[in-house]
This record gives sequence, structure tokens and C-alpha cells, in this order.
Amino acid sequence: MVAARITVNGKETPISPAAPHTTVLDFLRERGLTGTKEGCAEGECGACSVLVARPGVNKPTDWVAVNACLVPVAALDGQEVITSEGLATAGESGMPAALHPVQEEMAVRGGSQCGYCTPGFICSMASEYYRPDRCAHPDSADGTGTDSEHGPNGFDLHALSGNLCRCTGYRPIRDAAFAVGTPTENDPLAQRREQSPPEPVATEYTRDDSAFLRPSTLADALQLLRERNDAVVVAGSTDWGVEVNIRSRRANCVVAVDRLPELREMRVESDHIEIGAAQTLTEIERRLDGSVPLLAGLFPQFASRLIRNSATLGGNLGTGSPIGDSPPVLLALEASVVLADADGEREVPLSDYFTGYRQSVRRPGELIRAVRIPLPLSPVAAFHKIAKRRFDDISSVAVAFALDIEDGIVRKARIGLGGVAATPIRALATEAALEGKPWAAETVEAASQVLQAQGTPMDDHRASAGYRSAMLGQSLLKLYAQTTEAVSS
Repeated sequence: MVAARITVNGKETPISPAAPHTTVLDFLRERGLTGTKEGCAEGECGACSVLVARPGVNKPTDWVAVNACLVPVAALDGQEVITSEGLATAGESGMPAALHPVQEEMAVRGGSQCGYCTPGFICSMASEYYRPDRCAHPDSADGTGTDSEHGPNGFDLHALSGNLCRCTGYRPIRDAAFAVGTPTENDPLAQRREQSPPEPVATEYTRDDSAFLRPSTLADALQLLRERNDAVVVAGSTDWGVEVNIRSRRANCVVAVDRLPELREMRVESDHIEIGAAQTLTEIERRLDGSVPLLAGLFPQFASRLIRNSATLGGNLGTGSPIGDSPPVLLALEASVVLADADGEREVPLSDYFTGYRQSVRRPGELIRAVRIPLPLSPVAAFHKIAKRRFDDISSVAVAFALDIEDGIVRKARIGLGGVAATPIRALATEAALEGKPWAAETVEAASQVLQAQGTPMDDHRASAGYRSAMLGQSLLKLYAQTTEAVSS
């Protein structure tokens, strides 16, 4: 097997002698690329962001910004990475001859003060700069910037939602983002989008009795998991990376499944949509393009763009967290998971998947291959996330609604809840209180009282049990207020 290697700023370098758990952040800094910073080591500040060449949605290649503090460098074996140093045009003696357009705008508009966070902002901004479908936003086409989250150049500020600055303030950074133009024809990174990214390579990287393994097929992965019951399975590593950094967790064997072709498919059939478990949330968002409104409502509220560029549905469900944002939505959508092992596959309704705190029916050696969402979709849908911040925060309570309302009667109700029990749950009693009843204030008031009693919420640093219960009831009242006019029309 070929020795593990990574291409950084156009130069190929061996990964050895880095330990298998070494992050991309530490790997880069040990090689003198100190623009990549460690701020939080949890994927929350973006000081570590770098660009990775990934399969594109609208072009063969997308330049995707990811948190280098979470990704094991071995996970990028055979891949291409660009750091903030690699964006500038090289001159003599390795010094930059010309700043990249995003670097230039950050400089001239005062977007950098102490400079610690600046390289991370630059890389996240560059990812949006090179987004192939970026175009003038309708609300900002006249240059007035009336849409606060999109610039006249089509720049989506959500691209920077995972980047924090403590001294400059965000207005000059936003000004810089809204001022960047479009890549020129001779821009090498823009030209690079027209070629396919490197194909995933099978990786067997072992040092000091620890191994990072990337099988080339699903069959190989399932056989490996059967043989190695000590293996930790990772996709985007947005959860495991925190365990490694903050809790100093180490694994004898890590198996990466994020590039397995069988886990990266999306199919739309007459009666269901099947989403591969290893597609990133950003890829799913762009490929579905709003066709599943509940998921479209979820994505902007799920962590940050930097996290969504790596995180997967399979990973979010696999961790079994009761405060994950995708389970309530998928429960409301009546989704099921396709579980695969070396002997075959089985389909399990998500409502039967969770069995306890971070526990599920998934057996040793099984992987989540895909998520299936039945069609047709319920026409009335909403996702309400209650958190301390509007974006990039962990839920105190998450509620997802999917209702069929015909002739003013609730024919079907599906409600998924997160943050109010040891597992994500369906609000079965509330669904029963709504079905067959008029979609009217009296019905909703009564059902909201039922919803407040669902689950077993607890007191913690994010919210009290009483607050969580109150928010459940308010969420249904909010849905009624938001949809009454639409349903009646």
C-alpha cells in the first residue's frame, strides 16, 4: 500500500511520522504553517479553518472550508488542502507577491486587528468566494444590501457563521465579504474547480499500535468492523474530534467511512428519498435544494457552515445524542434508517431506533448506510429550535412538526422532539390530540397542554425542566399562528 501523503498548498508531503490521531491543525503547525490557529479545539471558533478539495455539486470540485482542529490528518490521505498561506500568490523567497482578493478586502476594510482569527475568516470567506453558484441576491441586486445575510455580490454570511472574532467587530468583516468580486479566468483555484478532486484512496496508516483505516468499499468496511470490534467509526469526525482534543480519547483502530461511494448516494424514488449516510449536510442541503422543507428549515440552524461541511446524517444519528438536531426532524418525517453489516441489510423506523441514552438497536459491526424519507411529504411543516443563540448553538429544545390538514381537519400529525428525554422521541400523545380534530384555536390550546407534558425534561446549564416544557407548548401555538392564514387560504 502506498505511503499516506497529503498535498498542502500544491506540495505533496508524507503524513508520517504523525500519530494516527494527529489533527490537520497540529500537522500543519508542526510544518511551519502557523496561520492555522487553535482557538477552541471543538470546532466552534473557526480559527483553524482550511480549504479542502471535495466533489462538487455544481462543478467537479468545490473548495470546502473545514475545521482543521477536528479532522485527523490521516483522513486526508491523498487529498488536497489549501491554507491561508497558500491563497496568496507566491513571490521570491516564498514571500507573497500579491494578496488573494479576500485577503485584500479584509486588509483595506479593517477586518483584522490582532489577527488571530483572521486566517480562519480568510479560508471560510475563500470557500464562499469560490462557490460556483454564488450570484447577486435578489434583495441585494441593487447594491443596497437590504438583506442583512446576503451581500449584493451574493455572498452568504452563513459561510462565516462558524468563525469568531473577539476584537475587530463583525461590521468590517461583513463589509469585506460583501465587497469581494468574482474569480478571474486565470485564478488557479477557480480553474481547479473544473477538474475532479482526488479519488479517495484506501488508507492503512499505523503507528505505535494505533491504526487509521479507510476501506475502499462498503463490503471491505463491514468485514473490517466484523473483525475489529474495538474500531471507532468516523465520518466527518465532528464528534470524535472533540473527544480526542478535549477528553484525550484515543482509539486503537479508527475506521473512516466518509468517502465510501455506497454511503454517498442520493436517490429520489416515487415513494421515498434515500440519502446516503456519509453525505455532508452541506451536500444534502444543496442537492435537495429546498425540496424537503423540514430539512431546509433545519440546515441553517444546525451548528455552523464549517461543521455542516463535514458532519453527516449518519454521524448525527450514530452518536445517539438526545440533543442532536436532525433526529426530531427525521422523526417528524417518519424516516427510517438502513442498517448494513457483513450479512446484509435491514430497515428500521427511526421511531424504533433509539433505545436509551446514546444507545440504539444498531448491533456491533453494523453501519447506518442510508436514511429513507417516505413520500409524499406533509404540506404543513416547521422546525423550531430553542437555544441561547439564533445560530451555531446547541438546542435546549428542538421541535419538528409535519401535519396533513385537509378541509380544516388535521388528518395526520407527526411531531419529533429533542432535548426533553434521554432519547429523541415522537410526541405520540400530542399527535393523537390533534388528529381528527379541527385545526382551530381550541384544538391547539388543548394539544399544547398535552405537548408540555411530553418527555422527561431535566434541569441543566442550558435550560430548566420547566422552561423546556413551556417551550414545547409555545412551539405548537407558534406553529398555529404561523400557519393559520396559509391553511385557510
